[in-house]
Amino acid sequence: MSIENRVLGLSELSGYIKAFLIKNSEDYNEGDLEFELLLKKSEMENPWFTIENQKFALKQWADLLTEENVKNWLQEYSVSKISKRVGLILAGNIPLVGLHDVISVVLSNHIPVIKLSSKDRHMIPFLLKKWNEFSGNEIEFEFVEKLENFDAVIATGSNNTARYLEYYFKDRLNIIRKNRTSVAVLKGDETEEELQLLAKDIFQYFGLGCRNVTRVFIPQDFVIDRLFESFIGFQDIINHNKYANNYDYNRAVYLLNQEKFWDNNFVMLKEDDKLFSPLSVINFSRYDALDEVKVFIAENEENIQCVVAREELGLDSIPFGEAQCPGLDTYADNVDTMKFLEVI
Repeated sequence: MSIENRVLGLSELSGYIKAFLIKNSEDYNEGDLEFELLLKKSEMENPWFTIENQKFALKQWADLLTEENVKNWLQEYSVSKISKRVGLILAGNIPLVGLHDVISVVLSNHIPVIKLSSKDRHMIPFLLKKWNEFSGNEIEFEFVEKLENFDAVIATGSNNTARYLEYYFKDRLNIIRKNRTSVAVLKGDETEEELQLLAKDIFQYFGLGCRNVTRVFIPQDFVIDRLFESFIGFQDIINHNKYANNYDYNRAVYLLNQEKFWDNNFVMLKEDDKLFSPLSVINFSRYDALDEVKVFIAENEENIQCVVAREELGLDSIPFGEAQCPGLDTYADNVDTMKFLEVI
């Protein structure tokens, strides 16, 4: 089967998702009802996967998977002449987080052998089945409970899991991904609109993604209240039971330990040098000179997925509001998956 057919199939999948997302429920056909049922089933099994967040992820993918976008992405790579079996151990922290790996393997002319996350069991199989139909039912793939009979592996897990995976797959070609998070750097004169976009980078998917901002660098004279004001659009997040449980727990710990923090009843700001923050908490630190921030980012490069800031700061950053909108050529842990798949 040609890669061209697979690209065209992806383009049709993109159109299918877009059509579904703009329909009213009373206009659903049988296929749409199946799609909607899977969204509801995913939310029931994993309450972090709200319908809203799943549809947000679907829209990002639908916008990306146009024929033009995919062809522009692929022109930088060569396609393997021999198909290999590539084991994929997918994460499940945010909806469809493993889809990029699946697409990369298929478009490299390899066969994905997929171990799904127990937290995200429905949507990727559904979309892969649809893609296969749109491509003429010639895409090879397999879903497994345990990886066996594979030539290479791409696995995503926590730092603890990664150590086990690195040992287990030490004799195989592999990409092993670990925990990462993202940071934001403020110059101090950001507009209200920019700060509201930063709030999106913080709160989208409840802050569970590696591209979510968990640490903010601010100038010495920056007024903290400006951040809280920009967060107001996300105040309903506290009505989500699991998020609220995290907020209540972390707030109680800080109070018990008599730690200083700022609170607006749905998120806390804590002056802390740590890169990672607990869910419902944003760490911040003040800087005198931007060089201090650059040093920190360089020293923690292996733990930072992306930096959100104005381009003028020279931090190899992405714009405010774009953290959860990566391109096809944006790779987890900054490791080029397609280059890896070229040489296995």
